[in-house]
Amino acid sequence: MASESPEVFNWQLDRPMRYPYEVRPPKRQVAWVFDINKCIACQTCTLACKTTWTSGKGQEYMWWNNVESKPWGFYPLGWDVRLMEKMGAAKWRGGRYVGKTIFEAAPPGERVLGLLPEEADWAHPNVGEDEIAGGSVEIGDHLAGIHRVWMFYLQRICNHCTYPACVGACPRQSVYKRPEDGIVLIDQIRCRGYQECVNGCPYKKSMYHPPSRKSQKCISCYPAVGQGAQTQCVVNCIGKIRLFGFINPPDKAREDNPIDYLVHVAKIAMPLYPQFGTQPNVYYVPPIHVPPQFLGQMFGPGVSEAVRAYRAAPDNPRLKGLLVLFGSTDRIFTRFEVKNDQAVGYDDSGNEVARVPITEPIYERPFFDKDNNVYRHSIP
Repeated sequence: MASESPEVFNWQLDRPMRYPYEVRPPKRQVAWVFDINKCIACQTCTLACKTTWTSGKGQEYMWWNNVESKPWGFYPLGWDVRLMEKMGAAKWRGGRYVGKTIFEAAPPGERVLGLLPEEADWAHPNVGEDEIAGGSVEIGDHLAGIHRVWMFYLQRICNHCTYPACVGACPRQSVYKRPEDGIVLIDQIRCRGYQECVNGCPYKKSMYHPPSRKSQKCISCYPAVGQGAQTQCVVNCIGKIRLFGFINPPDKAREDNPIDYLVHVAKIAMPLYPQFGTQPNVYYVPPIHVPPQFLGQMFGPGVSEAVRAYRAAPDNPRLKGLLVLFGSTDRIFTRFEVKNDQAVGYDDSGNEVARVPITEPIYERPFFDKDNNVYRHSIP
């Protein structure tokens, strides 16, 4: 089946690849950037999504948004490592992927190399939580550069991929991308609950709903997006690690587009498992304390350069300004600028929706308070 598929160009792989269906690019493509370094796994995003979309009967196990600890956390169990074992080692030559994608590695008669979790695999959303790699913490250990003992939190939602495996796998074509914004949805009338989308999605963000015998998935909060608001997981993030907007292809990137700037210009945000071939539209600022070999298999080549650019953000006013705009508004801003030590975000109509100082003003109180005749610590 894969050999008969038409070719598309995947810029994350820097090469053409096979995809089961003819692709009709949307007018614009939704995208997110998550800064892993700032996440504390408070799960506020998870509960915001849960209470909004999956609080019904049969949705108890559905976590369209989850935050898992890496390297030992998985939801569902082993969702990534089991598929990578079937694919084999990721093969990159410079920035070009020379291995097979899940579409090209599909067995005869199948459109996608998939993995269908067992019911028990969905039973433990907090497996591996806060478990560390690299042994135990010993006396005298301290934080410096790449840590000997490490773990990090991975925020996961549907990637609303450019070449979605759920779309490619569905025999009824009930999964589709909205032409206006690239959001991936499941037509509940056409769906017959075959679970081919569950099997095909490498990120396991399509889930079966037993009461209706249909599959369901993250809908990118499209009622809010249509009104110019960012998604629930973004606006409820208390760590301000998330940004939602729209991404352009590399050859059409705009420096004043916040997502374009982070992904294409500053190049500090990377896709998750680009070797799967779906061209996901959720991008991550990689953790700066984790061994680069592990990050390379997860985010592809360019991770070390992304970490260096992120560390140098204090010396880059434009990048620093954009980073402080994260979490500053519930509105979608599609253009930004940095001027007079302030970062400003504008919506599609050119209206200002956010203005944030790059450096918070600080007042240092005197050690001796003459008015009250007391000494005190200097507290900003």
